[in-house]
Amino acid sequence: MVEKTDKRLTSFRHWLKRLNSGIFLLLVFLAFECRDAQAIIIISDEETEQFLADTARPFFKSAGIPFNRNKLYIVQDNSLNAFVGDGNNLFVHTGTITAADSRNELEGVIAHEIGHIEGGHILRGKIQAQSLQKIGLASAVLAGAAAVIGGRGDVAMAMAVGSQGATLNQFLNYRTSEERSADEAAVKLLKANHKSPVGMLDFMKKIEQRNIMSGREEMPYFRTHPMTKERISFLEQAVKESGISATSAKDEKFDRVKAKLIGFLEPPAQTLRRYPVSDTSTPALYARTIAYFKQMKLQQALRSADELIAREPDNPYFHELKGQIYIENGKVRQAEAEYEKALSLMPNSALFKVNWAQAALETSPDKSKLQKIVNQLNQAAVQRPGSLIYMLLSRAYEGLGQREYAEYAAAEFSLGIGEFKAARRQAENALRQAAGNKKLRLKLNDLLARIDDYEKNL
Repeated sequence: MVEKTDKRLTSFRHWLKRLNSGIFLLLVFLAFECRDAQAIIIISDEETEQFLADTARPFFKSAGIPFNRNKLYIVQDNSLNAFVGDGNNLFVHTGTITAADSRNELEGVIAHEIGHIEGGHILRGKIQAQSLQKIGLASAVLAGAAAVIGGRGDVAMAMAVGSQGATLNQFLNYRTSEERSADEAAVKLLKANHKSPVGMLDFMKKIEQRNIMSGREEMPYFRTHPMTKERISFLEQAVKESGISATSAKDEKFDRVKAKLIGFLEPPAQTLRRYPVSDTSTPALYARTIAYFKQMKLQQALRSADELIAREPDNPYFHELKGQIYIENGKVRQAEAEYEKALSLMPNSALFKVNWAQAALETSPDKSKLQKIVNQLNQAAVQRPGSLIYMLLSRAYEGLGQREYAEYAAAEFSLGIGEFKAARRQAENALRQAAGNKKLRLKLNDLLARIDDYEKNL
């Protein structure tokens, strides 16, 4: 028999459903511990990720840094921030996207973060943090000096105020020089791509305004970036010298992504005030559709979704949204059809494969459909490994009667959510059942080795 973690799986599905209704159609692709020891929420959305990837890719290329879309993450956080982490991972806060008034502003933010990668600041920041530990700031470092490296150290830095302040100032001065270096690199990257630094300047002014409103200009210990006035002066000079004017053309992709995020992340009433019915643009209709959906106005949301699809029948994101409206209201067959349409329009999307498989599993699929679900999920697992994929795979394999594979997938899921003991039991069960399956046994031995590594590092 397959050893299932029914309570965990059920609670995970319920948690996912609650989260989906509050964010987007999306899956929470991963959640992990941020460098400031506070959990951050990573959300996945095909449309937003594609937009950010298209925006970031040219700057990575100009910097001579390999680009991998799977290393680009969207952080659900209303603050104006972006940061880079180990392995050249790039994190962009939703607040940065929704506060921006143009793609050019986002280009400036992203170019700045790539400047940190280009300058090797992540590694050097680690070395600086280790130096602090050696001279008596271990508590500050462990609590969050590493967060300063990542771009967010506000809470942790409060711990260091006092007798250790002089040493901390030395560290912040180091950070200041890094930020100046990243600004300079960003301006060069923008110029190489014929982009104006105007957007970067405009966004820095937004940060300055928020800092003033929150009182941060009076609290130097709470700043993880140098004085914004200094950076603004540098950027004003860069704008004068660039000779490149900021594009004034309307960017429909940017407007849609921004409207989508606002629709899912802000209260519906606020969204509807921001995008009134008098605004007949597609981004406004997009935001209103999501707001109606969040208000549980099913028919109104579906009518708006149909209007979106009528405007652009081959837009996969509109079919995806309609699929979410259906599935969140228990209409799984209609949801499956919409997700299948979205997948047919974008067949390489791992997220769309998972959306379709999740809906299809709820329709009491026959063996043929179960095999199709398995195939799609295995493809998605190669493209974008994630715990939810393995949870769904376990269900599909069990339906096919392939219990050794169901145990394997359940073990991958358990490992993904930190249930190491359950993962080991499930992997060992699968190993016993896969006596003649060399390929699966290799996977299971690799999985058990990963479990060992995780347990050693606990």
